[in-house]
Amino acid sequence: MINKKVQNVEEALRDIKDGMTIMLGGFGLCGIPENSINEMVKKGTTGLTCISNNAGVDDFGLGLLLHKRQIKKMISSYVGENAEFERQMLSGELEVELTPQGTLAEKCRAAQAGIPAFFTPAGYGTEVAEGKEAREFNGKMHIMEEAFKADVAIVKAWKGDEAGNLIFKGTARNFNSCMAGAAKITIAEVEELVPAGALDPNQIHIPGIFVQRIFQGEKYEKRIEQRTVRQRS
Repeated sequence: MINKKVQNVEEALRDIKDGMTIMLGGFGLCGIPENSINEMVKKGTTGLTCISNNAGVDDFGLGLLLHKRQIKKMISSYVGENAEFERQMLSGELEVELTPQGTLAEKCRAAQAGIPAFFTPAGYGTEVAEGKEAREFNGKMHIMEEAFKADVAIVKAWKGDEAGNLIFKGTARNFNSCMAGAAKITIAEVEELVPAGALDPNQIHIPGIFVQRIFQGEKYEKRIEQRTVRQRS
């Protein structure tokens, strides 16, 4: 029986090195690989290029790596709620490649599927299109976008088995599902890790063939980026 389980986050991230390009799942603070991010902070890995929809908040998620100046370049779709991200970008300390959100997702999915490039109308006529091939399809201009080339993808799932099969919960699926299998190595951290064969095949979102290492995380905070409440009447 295939067994991709590793004992802990330290073993899972043992060969993460300076200068790597790393995909990290999540949207805002939803579905982020908290354990893996904390381990990279602890390891002090630097010069990283991080591909993620955004960079968490100042004191949580990828914001922790930004505060430690461990990220050299961010490839994301928006600055979001992270004031430190904004400050480093405007000061020139951090290289930032802003990408339309749909294009970001498709660049992940293309890498996952082994497709080297694709055409999209998003960004045509803007700075996004600079230096990229443009073609007309059905009377509309498109630009060519290349699939991402990442060393490691780190994703977070609700439940997984020792063969690497993953189940996401609700909106925490977000970018995790298209990043799994989109890099040379995919590492999955899960809230619950069960023996191979324990998951209902009909419930599996990502098959284990896309995952090389899996471990059970712990002590998830699951912070809420913006909490909006109303007074009871």
